Amino acid sequence: MQGQSRTPEKTETAPVADAAAGNWVDRHAPPTLRPYLRLSRADRPIGTWLLLIPCWWGLALAILADQSPRWGDLWIALGCAAGAWLMRGAGCTWNDITDRDFDRRVARTRSRPIPSGQVSVTQALAWMIAQALIAFAILLTFNGTAIALGILALLPVAVYPFAKRFTWWPQVFLGLAFNWGALLAWAAHGGSLGLPALLLYVAGIAWTLFYDTIYAHQDTEDDALIGVKSTARLFGDDTARWLKYFLAATVALMALAVIRAALPQAGVMALVIALAGPWAMGWHMAFQLRGFDHTDPDRMLRLFRMNRDTGMIPLFFFVIALLV
Repeated sequence: MQGQSRTPEKTETAPVADAAAGNWVDRHAPPTLRPYLRLSRADRPIGTWLLLIPCWWGLALAILADQSPRWGDLWIALGCAAGAWLMRGAGCTWNDITDRDFDRRVARTRSRPIPSGQVSVTQALAWMIAQALIAFAILLTFNGTAIALGILALLPVAVYPFAKRFTWWPQVFLGLAFNWGALLAWAAHGGSLGLPALLLYVAGIAWTLFYDTIYAHQDTEDDALIGVKSTARLFGDDTARWLKYFLAATVALMALAVIRAALPQAGVMALVIALAGPWAMGWHMAFQLRGFDHTDPDRMLRLFRMNRDTGMIPLFFFVIALLV
């Protein structure tokens, strides 16, 4: 496989191997933009959802905590959505720049824009900076605490691509980066951090360990050959047991975050409805566990993609709790 050409014919239109067939980038985007949109994973929106959902969790619980919704919260929700798309794109571009030599040696990632020759490293750097600057402009519309947290978020984003080189737990670093929005959105609403936001943040990290360990099982054979570490390789045949631990931690920590946010301001009915969120989320994660088979990469990808719905479940209950 390594003897094959790295640059297929007509690379400017070549899709990425693990993108969904018939995605909008491959079908509708202008050919000159497609490699850049693929760098941003615009052809695979699941990552944007996984980055955005903790933001909306944090905003919803912040409103539940002080019982003071305002029109500015609508902009926080929309700004987080735009920022999540942009920063996920910038982060993925950075990841592809740092991992380009690894990606050439892994079947699933060989077709990405940089290793396949669709985009140069210099072009990728320029695209990353452009996305980050637009995201920063959006961040500047929030309050000072949220701005400071947004700038601080660059640290885990920068470190994550290198984590797989020095630790068996790179998924922790991904969790630190992907759930930062829970802190930022909470602060954007209330102007400061609180214990519920921190509990929610750690719950999100446990959830990331759950879904990204599933995702990493697609590449365990190639990762072993090139020396890349992951929780999937660390746990091996014992992965299902560890996923149960991550499930339990996610549900317990999120429930604690809900309780600390809801009391004493919210009513009993709002508290009960909000607590149904982590409970229902746990059942959805348990459903994934019933279908877990680490020897089937296609199934692992399908389970991973289900986690958009997993994360939206508690958000639904949080919003209902705000309305009662």
